[in-house]
Amino acid sequence: MLSQPSCPPTARGPQPTRRMAVAALLLGTAATAAWQWQSGWGQLGAETTTPPTVGDDVCVVAPPTPYDPAFGKPLAAARDVPADARCPVCGMYPARSRAWAGQVIFADGDAFFFDSPLSLMMYLGNVGHYTRGRTASAIVARYVTDMDSGAWVDAQQAVYVAGSSALGPMRAGNLPAFADRGAAQRFVQARGGRILGFDAIDAPLLTSLAPQRRSGNGQHAH
Repeated sequence: MLSQPSCPPTARGPQPTRRMAVAALLLGTAATAAWQWQSGWGQLGAETTTPPTVGDDVCVVAPPTPYDPAFGKPLAAARDVPADARCPVCGMYPARSRAWAGQVIFADGDAFFFDSPLSLMMYLGNVGHYTRGRTASAIVARYVTDMDSGAWVDAQQAVYVAGSSALGPMRAGNLPAFADRGAAQRFVQARGGRILGFDAIDAPLLTSLAPQRRSGNGQHAH
């Protein structure tokens, strides 16, 4: 594109012609192509319309939420999901899918939040993989959201439905949690699936629910 002349309109000087305009356009196109080549976007056989995507093996950085006595709750009590908290398994923001959220609390007061019971169970199966330096033995509380009431419930006391038509936040696989078997049974009648207790959830089940994600290396931690 031609630049505007810096001199007043009345000043004399070379006036742009059609040939000059075409030459400037060609030069601009060549410069853009050169920049694309140098930046790796114009290499032979490469797609130039879509940027490279992040690989599946990229580690998700999800900082813990420390305990604050100002909460006015015991250290191991369930907490509200912070808006900026990220799931250490998938990287999603659990506050955006509050009806499915889960959380774990460690003995030092740090908490991690999950977008769904499915992600929580995957985490419990391999704590050290998703949060380096952490061990399952240091977890003092685990919570999931009761799909019927929206309240927090002890993950070990809850019942779960596997294989229903309801999709979780990741839009693939699901493991909705319920505070009592009656509510879970009503859900199964409406959406299908089968009811499971906490102890029945193992690595093969998690792999079947989320085959594209790592399910850990064993039974989830108690």
